[in-house]
Amino acid sequence: MSEHCQEALCCRPDDLRSALSIHTRKITDSCRDKDCIEDLRVFLTRESQAILDTAAAAKVRCADLLYTSIDVSPVAFNQNHYCIDLTFYYRIIADAMVGSCHPATLCGLAMFSKRAVLCGEHSDAHIFTSDASNCGPCNCSNSLPTAVVEVLDPMVLSSKVVSVCTQEASALQIPDCVQGRFDDELVLGGDKQRLFVTLGQFSIIRLERDTQIVVPVLDYSIPTKECCDNPGCAEDPCQIFAKIPFPASQFTPTGCEHDRCDSCGNYQTT
Repeated sequence: MSEHCQEALCCRPDDLRSALSIHTRKITDSCRDKDCIEDLRVFLTRESQAILDTAAAAKVRCADLLYTSIDVSPVAFNQNHYCIDLTFYYRIIADAMVGSCHPATLCGLAMFSKRAVLCGEHSDAHIFTSDASNCGPCNCSNSLPTAVVEVLDPMVLSSKVVSVCTQEASALQIPDCVQGRFDDELVLGGDKQRLFVTLGQFSIIRLERDTQIVVPVLDYSIPTKECCDNPGCAEDPCQIFAKIPFPASQFTPTGCEHDRCDSCGNYQTT
């Protein structure tokens, strides 16, 4: 906690200037999850799929979370509770072994859907806003709570290549913002080999509602740091280095069974 915050929490009643009404969001309910997502299919780009179809093996290098779609709907049989349906979209980078050449890079999309049920409380108010991102010229109303999801990039736990016997195509609805992150079309069917990955993911899910509260006011916040247009003038490099704690643990030898990180920063166990 900063010194400024510590001083504010230790204030005397005589220091209070006034009371201020503010608009904020109240967290009505929250949960955390640790998902082990096994054998998640990777839909490769057309060029990557052509490489995998002739590859002897492939190994996933890393996974990046591109986008999370969120849908909130009331639970019919449980008042004040809501379903949060989530779909996570990952960009998967892998290395394929083709002959005796250097590994070829593969790129594709993996998706994972899950549901959480949380208490979002009840509100009869219809909320209209002038936000330009709203529903159009009539500004649609909404009485649902707002779902917020915090997710870390997943850890790659394992991967495998499986030969395909059937040639059915998958019917997927891929958001344009996700499709646009790939340079080539994604292959949804007609492949000879498929790449599967197992991911580990940490997430926090919460429901929030708009509320108005009254808070005590000490003073209005005025920045104390002066503006600077030179990146080098913010702080002396030696002063920054002096604040970094000595990394004693990095000098300690570790056993052969110790977890290692791959080139993408994901943990891999031996």
